[in-house]
Parts: sequence; C-alpha cells; structure tokens
Amino acid sequence: MSRTRRTLRGFGLASIALLLPAVPVLTGPTATAIATAPAAPPVSQRAEGDSPLSLWAPKRYETFVYRGRAYTDLGLRLLANGETFELSSTRASYEETIKTVWKAPGGDVALPPGSMTSMGTLRQFVKLTLVPMKGGPTQTLVRGVCFAGYAQRMRPDAPATSPYADWCSYNPFAIGARQGIQAGWAMPLLGYSRKPLRLEAGRYQVTAQITPRYATAFGLNEADSTRTLTLVVKEEAGVEEPVGRTTPPSRVARPAATRPTGPVARDLPTTMPDLRAVPAWGIRVAEKGDFLQFSATVWNGGDSPLVVDGFRREGEDEMDAYQYFFDADGNQTGYQPVGHFHWDAKPTHQHWHFRDFASYTLLKADQTAIVKSRKEAFCLANTDAVDTTVPSAVLNPVNTDLTTSCGEYSSLSIREVLVSGWGDTYAQFRAGQSFSLEGLPNGTYYIEVRANPRGRLVEGSTDNNVALRKVVIGGKPGARTVHVPQVGLVVEPSQGGGAGEGR
Repeated sequence: MSRTRRTLRGFGLASIALLLPAVPVLTGPTATAIATAPAAPPVSQRAEGDSPLSLWAPKRYETFVYRGRAYTDLGLRLLANGETFELSSTRASYEETIKTVWKAPGGDVALPPGSMTSMGTLRQFVKLTLVPMKGGPTQTLVRGVCFAGYAQRMRPDAPATSPYADWCSYNPFAIGARQGIQAGWAMPLLGYSRKPLRLEAGRYQVTAQITPRYATAFGLNEADSTRTLTLVVKEEAGVEEPVGRTTPPSRVARPAATRPTGPVARDLPTTMPDLRAVPAWGIRVAEKGDFLQFSATVWNGGDSPLVVDGFRREGEDEMDAYQYFFDADGNQTGYQPVGHFHWDAKPTHQHWHFRDFASYTLLKADQTAIVKSRKEAFCLANTDAVDTTVPSAVLNPVNTDLTTSCGEYSSLSIREVLVSGWGDTYAQFRAGQSFSLEGLPNGTYYIEVRANPRGRLVEGSTDNNVALRKVVIGGKPGARTVHVPQVGLVVEPSQGGGAGEGR
C-alpha cells in the first residue's frame, strides 16, 4: 500500500562500515569555530568534561560513491554515557521562535536562540573537514543533527529499550518535540542528513567536531567532541540513488477477536483523544497546471490514543467500526460505534479504510465552499510527530501495543490507532484528491482541513478541528500558479508535501 510518509534517503544501502573493535578512538586536531554560528551563550552550562555525551567514530570507514554523490553517515555515533540525554522543544505560536532546552539532571539548560528553525533539527551541530590524502581541495561542511535514528545499546548493562522515536518530526507545523538518547545507547550522528557528500574515489582524513556553542552548552571537552577517521571512497557503477525505507517496522496491533457485546459507553471517559488540524502544507500546482496539490495533517493532542477497531460483516467487504476508550492507566473502559471500514480494492491501496476521519475543501475568499476533495477514507498511521510534549504523548509509537494495522483482504477485524502527540499526513496527489482549478478564476482561496467532519468520533474538544491556509491562484489554464503566504516563522519544505504519494 502507498503510505504518505517522508522518504528518507538511506545511508546504508551503498555503504559498508569496516568498524574495528570498539576501543577508544583517536582524537583529531581541534577544529576551528564556525564564523556563522550565533555567539549567544546558553543560560546555564555544565562544567567542561562533565557531560553525558561523547562523540565516537571508527578508525576506518568505507563507503561508495555514485555519480559523485555518497549517501553515508561516516560511521559517526553520539553516545549517552552515564545518563539519559533529552531535549525538549516548544513554540507558543507560529509567530514565535522555537525554544529548546536540555533536560539536564541539575536543571534545564537553554540552548542558544536560533538553535532550531524547524522542529527536530539542531542547526550547525557538527563541523566536518574532509582532506584528500593524495592532495586536492579540502571540504568543510556544517550539518544539523536530529537526535533520533536507529540507536543501539553500546554496553550490555544498558536499558533494554529506548523511549525515543527512531525518526524526528518533519512536519513544518509541529509545535513540540521531545528527543534524546537513552543512557548507555549510541545514536547515528548523521543518520538523518539528507544531503549527500560530493566526493571522488580515494582516501580522505575526516575530522568531525561538535561545534563550540553546543560543546559549551553540553559540557563537552575537546577529547569528547572531536574525532578523526580515515574515509575510503570507492566508485560503484550502476547503483541508483538509494531511497531507503519510509518508516521503521512496527508491530501489528491485536484487535479484539470478536465484535463487542457489552454495553456502550454511556459516560464520557476521563481521558480522551483530541483531534486537531494544522494548516495545509507542501502546496503546489501539478505539472499539467490545472490541479492544486497539498499535504494535510490531523493529529491527536489529547491524553488518550484514538483507537478504532473494525469487525467484518459476514460476506461483505465492510466492517463496523467502534471507538474504544481508556483510562489514564491504559485500561479499556468502554466503546461506542463510530462508522465503518471499507475495503479499498484499487491496486494502489489494497487495504481497509476508515471513513469520517477528515475532509478537505477549497474555499472561496469569503470562505464558502467551492471544491471538495474526494478523499474520504483513511488508514490511520502515526506518520508525523506534531507535539510530543503533550501529556501522555508517545515518543516512539513503534514500541507500543496500540500501533496501526491497515489489514489485508482476509482480515476479519482491524485496529487503527493515532497516539497522543502524533498526526497522520495525507498528500493529495492522486486524481480526485487534489483540487481541480479548471474554470476557477484567479484570486484568493483557502484550503480547509477539517478533523472529525461528521462528529462521530468522541474527542475532548471540537474547537480546534479546522485549519485554514490561504493561497493565491494565478496563471493561465494549463499553466496555473500558486502563491502561498508564509505562516509566521514556519519553515516549509522547498518543494512537495509529505514526500510520498497520496493514500
């Protein structure tokens, strides 16, 4: 099935790390400070050398280059040694900058202003210097870092699991994030760097240095913040650009074996999901010039997961849907019918869709409806971390029992879940889902994203179910254009929306 999740270019498909035994690695020369880095000091800081973090690198790392590009993480790892390392980021509104603090045991450490311009990535975190050993120009690069990735235990007494997500939020309208490294675990430093290295075949000396403003904030000394390694680059012919995996594997939730027979919930539960819409994003006109494409996210800001189970009708490709309710301890407390699941037999779907989750409408300047997207059914998935600072937020959905399953044709029951703090994004790129601009005059319009449009789902509030995004349509038939005014300080992807096909 086609999922709307950002495609992450894999760094491991064309790379082989020749890692020597995990012994203390060599430290390289001190790298110079970055002139463009803001000089504002953190509010408080650890003494130098008193940090839970350290940088690790193999002595030698081998990768492959294709057409001058190498997708590689260079084998660099960031280690959480004696304690868990966690960052918390928030913004009060889209008009305000993102504030990030390190949740240090001795108290919060505020990171320098401007450390994040989009939720999830610390800007200018690491400086890389690549020197060709046989001569040639030296490359100096500065990369941001997301504190997520396929982290692993680095010692046998480390906790068995990590609470942190394997990937960081890419939704431009995310408003809160918690990310970090579990104590005793190691995280790929450049695992989420989307930019390839421009390299030729050969050998390089690579120096990696955590930039001074972060080294100071986190109490890192030179020995722990700088590493050198030998990079061996080999030419590989006939390899397409690696696409990687769209999401980490998740366990399939186990819905009830039979439809419920007890009483429905007559009293509202004490904890409930709260579906909220964010403004449409990734807006563009299709190549043929007559369709307006966009991505839409509805997320759960409540203190309970949205859990919907479906039970198949005998001899039909329909399921009756029930929403289940849970208390603060995760115990099931009730349920009620909320609509239907329908089997979508189209080759690009082949899974069960839940109806009544969201709707998308193009409005005229006076905000009256003019075009409605035919997207009306959904396979719920935790695609986007929108605010993992809300109470009961799940940092790593793949580690919960309530994860999404879209099922197969033989399914007799299905469970679909949207956990607290996470959203489900759909890119309206398919026929019938995007808005047709044929016959529409140029001018101002609004894209309306509406959660729970028929009010069938039980949630804590319906006051935040609608989000509008202003667009200005221009151009000529067959070559229409769209201008999208920026929302506050939000930084959107340069093109597309969701980096995946519509579902």
